[in-house]
Amino acid sequence: MKYSGGCSCGAVRYETSADPVVQGNCHCHSCQRMTGSGYSPTLFFPVAAVSVSGEVRHYSSTGGSGNTVQRGFCPQCGSQLFGQPAVMPGLLAIRAGTLDDTALYKPAINIFTSSMATWDHVDPSLPSFPEMPPRP
Repeated sequence: MKYSGGCSCGAVRYETSADPVVQGNCHCHSCQRMTGSGYSPTLFFPVAAVSVSGEVRHYSSTGGSGNTVQRGFCPQCGSQLFGQPAVMPGLLAIRAGTLDDTALYKPAINIFTSSMATWDHVDPSLPSFPEMPPRP
């Protein structure tokens, strides 16, 4: 299956034929601020499997895990497209809302629910963790 998408203005595009390693919603305060929403819906792919065209700028911040997260955005329209959390080396996070076909997003987990916005609601059928879950 092919995943493709891009920013709001079209200056940045990406695509991959890889399967996502994991898909989930992060409810940490950092993701809330960066998305302007209750959580960040994200798909993680091997970084080497994703091709990106166009200029991407990066902003480093501290994520909910306490580790650095590089967030990639379009310098033209400001759309946040990517994330690279230090706790997940070798993986590129792609924001689900930037997919050409957002129906491809199938969240499997909720993390940092201890920071969840009071007005947000999670799918009770998904595993939820108050912080970062243990790594396999």
